Amino acid sequence: MFEAINWPETMVPSRSPIHFTNELEVEASPERIWSLLVDPEAWPSFYPGVEHVQLLDGHESLRLGTRFETNLAGQDVFASVQEFEPVSRIAWGGYPKVSEESKAHHAWIITPTSKGCHLWTEETMQGPHWIEMAKPAPDVYWRTHEELLAALAKVATDPGYTAGRS
Repeated sequence: MFEAINWPETMVPSRSPIHFTNELEVEASPERIWSLLVDPEAWPSFYPGVEHVQLLDGHESLRLGTRFETNLAGQDVFASVQEFEPVSRIAWGGYPKVSEESKAHHAWIITPTSKGCHLWTEETMQGPHWIEMAKPAPDVYWRTHEELLAALAKVATDPGYTAGRS
């Protein structure tokens, strides 16, 4: 059985109109997956719609409390790392700059397996901005995260991949 997400009280699934989970078995080590998730230079290689990630605290990689900005699918987003257990758990929460009342919390759990690792990602979203964006395609966020997991697995298992600080 896999571990559960440590939700901030305000972002638990029962309080969030948008909630989805995605998971995938990957033939890459947990350390390899972790190195990609905490490296902002690597994100554009696997994260659909990410154009850049700018860390705001002078760090070179994500760590607990790191604040960052990114452009995700045309949305300028501010977020901070709210959970950080090296090689096993990371979560960030934030909001689109056009709608600070629209919050999101995105968590990851990496569990070692005999062939690599099991990736679990789960997100909750609240607020008018996210709800309006989902109206044309209610499964848009889930589908995007399916693409995210597939692309992350592809990069993680590519022995020739060297971009970023992996």
